[in-house]
Amino acid sequence: MSVSESDSCVHPDKGYALRTVGRPYTKDRRVFFERKKDGIPVSPFHDIPLHCGRSKCILNMVVEVPRWTNAKWEISRSQSLSPIVQDTLHGEVRFAKNCFPYKGYIWNYGALPQAHTFSTWEDPRADDITEPATEPRGDNDPLDACEIGRVVATVGEVKQVKALGVLGLIDNGETDWKVIVIDVNDPLAEKLDDIEDVEEHLPGLLDATRDWFRIYKMPDGFPPNDFLHDGGFKDRKSAQDVIQRCSHAWRRLIEGKVERGDVSLDNTTLSGTPGKLDPDDVDLPPNEDLPPARIEQDLDEWHFFDREEVEAFKDSLEQSSLHIRLDL
Repeated sequence: MSVSESDSCVHPDKGYALRTVGRPYTKDRRVFFERKKDGIPVSPFHDIPLHCGRSKCILNMVVEVPRWTNAKWEISRSQSLSPIVQDTLHGEVRFAKNCFPYKGYIWNYGALPQAHTFSTWEDPRADDITEPATEPRGDNDPLDACEIGRVVATVGEVKQVKALGVLGLIDNGETDWKVIVIDVNDPLAEKLDDIEDVEEHLPGLLDATRDWFRIYKMPDGFPPNDFLHDGGFKDRKSAQDVIQRCSHAWRRLIEGKVERGDVSLDNTTLSGTPGKLDPDDVDLPPNEDLPPARIEQDLDEWHFFDREEVEAFKDSLEQSSLHIRLDL
């Protein structure tokens, strides 16, 4: 597998163009990626590099959900060339509810894609990316990132970011790492090098991030989420370790060394991999500029939760689990 260094960083004049198909806010909506310089269709999961050029400190991030928005867009792991689609819940397109005092997502939310040397894949079968007896298996999705800069991004935008820390979310019993990053072009980027800098310069954001992830599924009837390390944010080195371990797991996946399950390995740039496609044989649907569909849900509604009751519920679940283990 090889990607030239000149392709590793995204610049305004030679980045990626988006091809949109279907009406926004429907299950038919898909956002495909093409390289601007040659029009080759690419997978944002497999073909866009993780690291930016020779620097291992600067990463590419694919934005899925812009800050303050509710539609849950995500890179499709099962469709060919991994277009961005809207997640579904109970058969309908999914929107994140507003949990007071938050409106939609409180950062630019997205994923860290593949890299020339390292890539990101939370492989639930990979024993070397878990901490024995403390970390549940991964959630089988690309590694998530929360970009905390000042600019509201757009769906499909590819940003250059640096990692500052990481939060270990346990979502439905699976590890779901959230890497905290900032756009390297943000005015605050030079002041933020590690997780403690975030607390100093953006006081309250980390607490709000933990709170948001704990309660965001509760309006849809799910229990509050839990965290690794008692909800503590780990530092930059820990984030880099998570990224590296996940990238190793992705490499095993793309090289066909583990069962792929429902994951499409289709790509157009990784020679010698099982999913390599000839770009000349890829026929993307034509671009469509369609009006968004009517949103049936009330995206202005706020949902209120007593945080003490949320904590009490979590504690009761932990005690119940402990009781079951002791009985066994």
